Amino acid sequence: MAESIRHPGEPLRVLIASDTFPPDINGAARFTERLAGGLVRNGNRVHVVAPAIDKNWGTFLETHDGMEMTVHRIKSHKLLVHKTLRFVMPFTIKKKMDRILDSFEPDAIHSQSHVVMGRALAKSGHERDINLIATNHLMPENMLRYIPLPKFLEKRIIRSLWRDSGKVFSQFDQVTTPTRRAAQLLEDATGISNVLAISCGIDATKFANATPTTNKPFRVLFLGRLDWEKHIHNLLRAVAKLPAEIDFHVEIAGDGNQRKYLGELAKELKISGRVTFSGHISEAELPLAYEKATVFAMPSIAELQSIATMEAMASGRPVIAANAMALPHLVHDGDNGYLFEPDDVDDFTKALLKVATANQKELDRLSENSLHLIQSHDIKRTLAIFEGLYRAEDGSKRETDDNQPEYMKPIGKLNVAVRRAEQRMRRQTLTALGKISELGDEIKDGLEELREDVKRQAKKVDRQVRKGVKKTVTKAKEAIKRLDE
Repeated sequence: MAESIRHPGEPLRVLIASDTFPPDINGAARFTERLAGGLVRNGNRVHVVAPAIDKNWGTFLETHDGMEMTVHRIKSHKLLVHKTLRFVMPFTIKKKMDRILDSFEPDAIHSQSHVVMGRALAKSGHERDINLIATNHLMPENMLRYIPLPKFLEKRIIRSLWRDSGKVFSQFDQVTTPTRRAAQLLEDATGISNVLAISCGIDATKFANATPTTNKPFRVLFLGRLDWEKHIHNLLRAVAKLPAEIDFHVEIAGDGNQRKYLGELAKELKISGRVTFSGHISEAELPLAYEKATVFAMPSIAELQSIATMEAMASGRPVIAANAMALPHLVHDGDNGYLFEPDDVDDFTKALLKVATANQKELDRLSENSLHLIQSHDIKRTLAIFEGLYRAEDGSKRETDDNQPEYMKPIGKLNVAVRRAEQRMRRQTLTALGKISELGDEIKDGLEELREDVKRQAKKVDRQVRKGVKKTVTKAKEAIKRLDE
């Protein structure tokens, strides 16, 4: 690994590579975008390498997370087995990576996927003695759901894919995942060690609101990919079992391979009139989607974290989630929501009913606890930790606050009166910061419009001056000509 060549406060040059990047909509793509945007916002130079989204490939200036950055789009092909993802052919990728690295000369490389991009970068980075960081967002089990294979081969292939992951990750100087549960899974499955747990992080101010949580009507929100591992069918089956007196509505935001099936299931369960499929929701629309919800539901069995769940928590909403993978790290049963056993629809319904019938005091408690827990996932801390890893700093903080023992303690043991006062202040502070951020954006837009207006006026004056000078020169020439005559 290269020695640290950048001091704290000195801008870094970071190359981030991922097999999925916006406009793709998934957790890895969204984290990569916010990581890149945050690094640029901190004054660093960032280049991103990602698959082309169509037949146009090359190097472009693109705006992501509100920041302009250089994105190298590599020629890619649409995966027939998946609705949105694209695949880069591995045979020529290393030569392309070599050209990019020699041109940009990064201080650090951060891979977000080991399948194609990370594999090539590991070799090219080692040859140039560049600091190599990798973050794992992938479980091989999820990949196989899109590849038709005989059942008896699945376990053997999954073991083989995990071994392959280990071979690639072992070439990196540091490997991270979003949670301690995901880090343990990666270490156990691959044999690598010292995997760091660094939360994807979130800017809570973007989702802060002053709207109290209400269950009249009872509104359930799911937001994410509509794919098999999310188990959204369990959500539909669970709400269909709610008592007739519960006035509920379900919003399912996102798109994926199971969109058609879920629509047909809603009709079969006779709840299609109470279910809205919103499709893709833009970044600007996200906060309102969470704000108008009573509860956020995440029935997935394969979350290595869950950015959507963190956004819901930052919105002050309780969460009902499957007791699977890393979700119990975000949803503390009885504190900020409830866990149900995976694929147990009756258990899911019971959890929903607790929120649907809760009084306002209980809803406020769940809401406040979500705001309490999300503090440990501040994206500014995530960015600071990664910047320290990029610099190869000794002694710098290496994991986020959600890995501290206090994070998993039952919130109910805290002083209730003090905690309530703190949460009210926190909600007010976050809401105020969100408004300040919006105001900052308005000022920025206003200054940009002013700058463009000044440029237009300057060009107009310049044209008028040039026209005036031209007339003056013409008249002077005519006067000289008359004198000569």
